Amino acid sequence: MTEAEEDGRSDFAGSPGLGASRSSGLVMANRFDKRAMGHPLPGRDADSSRPSLASFQDDIAERGKRTRAASATSATTSSAVDTLIENVQELGVDDAYAAADDGDARTLEERLLNPTDLDLTAIAALLDRALLRHSGEVVIQIGSHSLSQRGIAAILESPDVKQPVDAATTTLTSTQAETVLRTLRSALTTVNSEASVLHNPYDESGNYKADDRVELTPTASAANDEETTKRWRNKALKLMVRRKPETAEDLIESRVAVVGNVDAGKSSLLGVLTRSRLDDGRGKARVSLFRHKHEIETGRTSSAGNEILGFTPSGEVIVPEDHAKQQATWESIATKAAKVVSFTDLAGHEKYLKTTLAGLTGTAPDFVLLILGANAGLIGMSKEHLSVALALSLPIVCVVTKVDSTPPQVYEQTVKQLVKVLRSPGCRKKPVFVNDHGMACELAMGFAAEKACPVFRVSNVTGEGLGLLKTFLNVVRPAHTAEVFPVDADFELTISDVYSVPFVGTVASGVVMAGSVRPGDVPLLGPDSVNQFIPAAIKSIQRKRVNVDYAEAGQAVTLALKRIKRAQVRKGMVLIARGEKPPMATRRFEGQTLILYHNTLITTRWQAMMHIGAARQTVQIEKIVEKQAIRTGDRATIRFKFVKNSEYLHVGMRFLLREGKTKALGVVTRLLPDNAKDDSEVPAV
Repeated sequence: MTEAEEDGRSDFAGSPGLGASRSSGLVMANRFDKRAMGHPLPGRDADSSRPSLASFQDDIAERGKRTRAASATSATTSSAVDTLIENVQELGVDDAYAAADDGDARTLEERLLNPTDLDLTAIAALLDRALLRHSGEVVIQIGSHSLSQRGIAAILESPDVKQPVDAATTTLTSTQAETVLRTLRSALTTVNSEASVLHNPYDESGNYKADDRVELTPTASAANDEETTKRWRNKALKLMVRRKPETAEDLIESRVAVVGNVDAGKSSLLGVLTRSRLDDGRGKARVSLFRHKHEIETGRTSSAGNEILGFTPSGEVIVPEDHAKQQATWESIATKAAKVVSFTDLAGHEKYLKTTLAGLTGTAPDFVLLILGANAGLIGMSKEHLSVALALSLPIVCVVTKVDSTPPQVYEQTVKQLVKVLRSPGCRKKPVFVNDHGMACELAMGFAAEKACPVFRVSNVTGEGLGLLKTFLNVVRPAHTAEVFPVDADFELTISDVYSVPFVGTVASGVVMAGSVRPGDVPLLGPDSVNQFIPAAIKSIQRKRVNVDYAEAGQAVTLALKRIKRAQVRKGMVLIARGEKPPMATRRFEGQTLILYHNTLITTRWQAMMHIGAARQTVQIEKIVEKQAIRTGDRATIRFKFVKNSEYLHVGMRFLLREGKTKALGVVTRLLPDNAKDDSEVPAV
């Protein structure tokens, strides 16, 4: 029996009436699982023309870099002048630091423990500039690597992660750590910011703690090797410096997509996190998240629900009022919070897969929270969701739930399976079991860049491990950058949902992909059924259900549209600023595509459902360039055509194709005119 067949049988163990007639379907499904995870299929190891998912993702990333570089080259002169002015101002600030340090041989430790007024002023100016660069929050690490250095600028230096910590060296006593915190808070009062301690790895005497673990349910496989422990253990006093927002426009936001198999505990975990009340073991915590009556009756999510978790400037979790309505809860959190984590609770059942895919592709999440039940493991739709997240190159964080009620041998088997899958060639992830708050902070700062996968073990009933997860969410930074969401570009918003609100009118929600918008602006809405873009005035803007005066790139907002009917707006449309050239709707386009799984050959005129951004529509293959047909593992340039409506596309956009168990991944390479007659030489739009 092959390994794929064994995995398939273990996935369906206990299912009544599973006959031999379904064995071929299981093998085919597991073939897709292995291909999606990057495992080579039998007999194809030596075929270099059949790329893996990993190599295809690398090509897409390289193409994206070239596209962004071309965009940067064509930037306007005014933006270049602004950058030059900013650099000159920063040089002036650096000169001020140098002048303050001249003739002063004191170390950073002396300046923090016995600060002068000039020291406090220099610290405030330095941290204010750091907050401006890092969108309102920055983590400071103070230890032996910086305390002995001369000058204030050493406060922003980080320790060498590869160097071990000398446990015998006295660094900061608990009294000295409190003094450092008071110094920072005193300096930050002038720049409307707050400082708080995230984790202190030193004991009362100032020596490095040998063990700082949190009590968790033990299992043999949930252990990190020596190299992993050395890399991700906290090596310095970590402090969070966060600016106090004046309005909801200044909120720091991280978007998280929550996925996993049905009955894994996704909604219960979000209910416990956002309501700060433990579950009773029978689903009490999840009821407040459901949007439909049938969801409450069955206990299964069928729609994309939204919840938020707020953190104060000092890093404390905001606990909503009991029995408060969701609208009042969101307003209260947005008023008190400096940072908000937005969760999108996606469906785990197979029949709602299209809803889950739309949530992953249309909400621009910073990372994926993959929920696994310790009593079930990585089965069913968990594998599907993991493969989709890998295909979209989204960072992944795993949470193993129900650790309190799972038998030890089953728990151990689940952890072994998870480690095996994450370390497979397709995932290429390094599983890191989070054991203390310092490790949670360290992972939150760099897990995505180093392809690590934090693994949390929690219980919604006893509260075990929830503190570590909250610490991680407090520190983790939004993944979107100015390259992905340029603020200086023309305004563009993709519509992921649309509502009709009484006494308000039509309301569109989505993520601002570029630029900024204010109430009263009149962007273009489209494309409609006749490929046109119509003016749509912005009546008001809300962020986290709080009215705001503007919204900028990277923010998820809702816009009330003036004199636009609900029937005129559909998911996948865009709101885009007026430009010198009118926006063009695209019906035909060309894309580089990798077939993850298909049970036969794919030829022209084949149709499938495409998820591209917030749009979801059936496409038909017009032509496979330089090939007659393609199959599982093939990579080809394909010309597609939307069956129903045209969409607004960009070169470089990623898309997913699905049809039954068929899955494919691709990137748009050319936009084609609708009336092209010669397929051999089609000009790009």
